[in-house]
Amino acid sequence: MKKLVVIALLLTLAACQGQEKKNAFVKTQTVQQTDKNVKLDKNTTDADWKKVLTEEQYQVLRQKATERPFTGEYYKHFEKGVYVCAACGNPLFKSDAKFDSSCGWPSFDQAIKGSVIYKEDKSLSMNRTEVMCANCGGHLGHVFDDGPEETTGNRFCTNSVSIKFIPAKK
Repeated sequence: MKKLVVIALLLTLAACQGQEKKNAFVKTQTVQQTDKNVKLDKNTTDADWKKVLTEEQYQVLRQKATERPFTGEYYKHFEKGVYVCAACGNPLFKSDAKFDSSCGWPSFDQAIKGSVIYKEDKSLSMNRTEVMCANCGGHLGHVFDDGPEETTGNRFCTNSVSIKFIPAKK
């Protein structure tokens, strides 16, 4: 019971801090468009990431923070196209893999093959599987096994700030 109270307190604190900062954030283009001199991969330094990401993007993609539920740009977004890593532009999810999970974050039932890597995450006294960009190592969110049974059964719970949508060409 004590652990649950601590977890609830931590999540509430994180949500409040995210709201205070939210209005100060400016939407940016992908890193490739922002600073062409930075090599974008797992070896990119924190100093270089800070040059090309907004504070919110840095907190989520590099520090593994989580944006507040129901606030992300892509939560209720269902256009045709592809979602790429907001840090490096690596294609991650096709729009036909997106579904409404009502969890508060964009959800996908599968990632593009080879686009993501997985890591065991035991933070906050939970056992989860973290999902990261295979190119730059940016934190995207977590994958759970409570997705649509008629497809993969997976739910890639993804932070909107960690992805960017590229519309399909008409």
